[in-house]
Amino acid sequence: MTTADKWVRGTTLASVIVVAGVAGWISYNHAVAVVVTHGEPGVVGHWYPAVIDGLIVAASMVLLDSARHRADAPRLALWLLSAGIAATLVINVLAGVAFGPLGAIVSAWPALSFVGCYELLMMLVRASAQRASGAADETALPPAELWVPEDAEDAAAEAMRMSVIGGNPLSANALQSKFNLTRATARDIRTQFIAIQNGHKELEPAE
Repeated sequence: MTTADKWVRGTTLASVIVVAGVAGWISYNHAVAVVVTHGEPGVVGHWYPAVIDGLIVAASMVLLDSARHRADAPRLALWLLSAGIAATLVINVLAGVAFGPLGAIVSAWPALSFVGCYELLMMLVRASAQRASGAADETALPPAELWVPEDAEDAAAEAMRMSVIGGNPLSANALQSKFNLTRATARDIRTQFIAIQNGHKELEPAE
């Protein structure tokens, strides 16, 4: 990940968390006001909104887990997520409907912002997981019977590739001594794969 990517992701993440926190707090107060007014006073009324927003969070996490493992999204999670979103929007609309259509829209906006920000956060996590999964697929070794190094340089390149994937790149001296290479050849192989590690080009499996 480049510095620009990290900056964009960090800024987006911070913005989403701040907006979701403020919107969630406003939405919670709207929901408490509605619930308390309609027959659930006291402690129950203050905990009730957590049931709605907690359902959204739980369903989203199930969908996230499915995305991370490339599995089909469970229909129950999709249905419950939709139900939770609908419930939080309706209860916020009710908080402002007494002030007319504009009041209903104003009251509904924090709930919409909370749900939207939370789903944006889930999208960031899903995208990160998918990129990591895709990178792992691209760098996966083929079965041993499908590839045999033709010479010492091929073997050294594959060893260097695997050491980069493992996060502990071999040194030029190690390549030179292990595979009986010249200093220049070992250095060239290492330079190529270090450039790959730094994101200058894709890491391709041996053929």
